[in-house]
Amino acid sequence: MSKRNKKIGVFDSGLGGLYIARAIRGALPDYDYVYLGDTLHVPYGKRADAVIYDLCIKAMAYLFARECDLVVMACNTASAAALRRLQQEWLPVAAPDKRILGVVVPTLETAVDSRATRIGLLATARTVTSKIYELELKKINPQVELFAQAAPLLVPLIEENGGKYIDEVLGDYLEPLLDEDIETLILGCTHYVALKDRITRMTGGTIDLISQDDIIPPKLRDYLNRHPEYEGALSQGGSFEIHATDANELFARNVRELMGEDMALIPAVY
Repeated sequence: MSKRNKKIGVFDSGLGGLYIARAIRGALPDYDYVYLGDTLHVPYGKRADAVIYDLCIKAMAYLFARECDLVVMACNTASAAALRRLQQEWLPVAAPDKRILGVVVPTLETAVDSRATRIGLLATARTVTSKIYELELKKINPQVELFAQAAPLLVPLIEENGGKYIDEVLGDYLEPLLDEDIETLILGCTHYVALKDRITRMTGGTIDLISQDDIIPPKLRDYLNRHPEYEGALSQGGSFEIHATDANELFARNVRELMGEDMALIPAVY
């Protein structure tokens, strides 16, 4: 029997992935987790694909060095810009026994399973322009139509406590999607977990919401069930560490509000 000494890593360019990590921890509380936020280089959306790829390599190597054989890349922008290349080019050479899991394909699988034929996507401008959701959707079900809307103002409003302005901005972003008579709306940014209740209220609950904090925990549980070689190596101490490349006060404050407790921030240097 293999020794249980491995952890689950969760990576994001900043704060948003903590929504996913919190949900995973809630659903699978026995395992040990390391969260890494690359707050020094956030936002990734303004950076070239090659730069994001290099940043992701460093982040993955950092997590692998901390006994994370399995990493969930919770950042949609990083997934769009670098995940496939990491999996196909870097991982087989640098760490063939490790795995990096994304969020885009599981999200689309859930949306298609809902049997919707007109799906809306609310995401950052970089994720929308990458067309990663359209490309992956064609592989799953080319008959389903996807209508994408970039929402560049939402992340800074969420992170900077701009709640009183969000409804007006969010309404402007939702209007063209609602005009397309969408049946399901994908929240294609981890930050947008914070907007679920607002969107339900603004749409009258008439549209199914696909939010990654609801999707990823059961998808990860399913992955572990299908891959006992990884599940059997995971330690079960229930620990949760937060590492950040820039553990600044804004990030610390957002962590406190999101996690509901004071948590030590571990500086990540690489």
